[in-house]
Amino acid sequence: MSQPAILMLVGDYVEDYEVMVPFQALLMLGYRVDAVCPGKKIGDTVRTAVHDFEGDQTYSEKPGHNFLINADFEGLDVTLYSGLYLPGGRAPEYLRLNPEVLDIIRQFDEDEKPIAAICHGIQLLTAAGVICSRSCTAYPACGPEITLAGGEFVTKGVDEALTDGNLVTAPAWPAHPAILQEFVKLLGAKISV
Repeated sequence: MSQPAILMLVGDYVEDYEVMVPFQALLMLGYRVDAVCPGKKIGDTVRTAVHDFEGDQTYSEKPGHNFLINADFEGLDVTLYSGLYLPGGRAPEYLRLNPEVLDIIRQFDEDEKPIAAICHGIQLLTAAGVICSRSCTAYPACGPEITLAGGEFVTKGVDEALTDGNLVTAPAWPAHPAILQEFVKLLGAKISV
């Protein structure tokens, strides 16, 4: 039996925790995780940014790490993947301008495969047009985008996730336990503690 695979779409200034933690956690659970970026190949890296909540009106941003791309975006076959993971940060704001990225997201949704989006990752789902009449959560500043895309923005605690059909969304990295638990449930995994 082949190892189930997850596709992770990343780009420069993806949020550090939102890419590193799910990537490593899903590997630990036995999934193959292919991190891809348009215009980059296996062995290239993307820069990450660390966003933190320090009492300001919005999150702060600091340099993160270099995150290794381990699969090629070019020639991607989405039929080989069981699910799609969309981390946040600043990458989604420009990745959503790439028609191939949006087609990939639409294909996962049409095939009713699990899709997880955390924080600003929702920007990819709104641009792909897959949240109409669906309930989603995200970083609160993305709420108007959800509404404008025809979805229902649901305010959740920073450590909570929301599932609607094949979509699971969360507001920020403190929700990793919740979003990952819901995502792997959608993938069919059974986790008992």
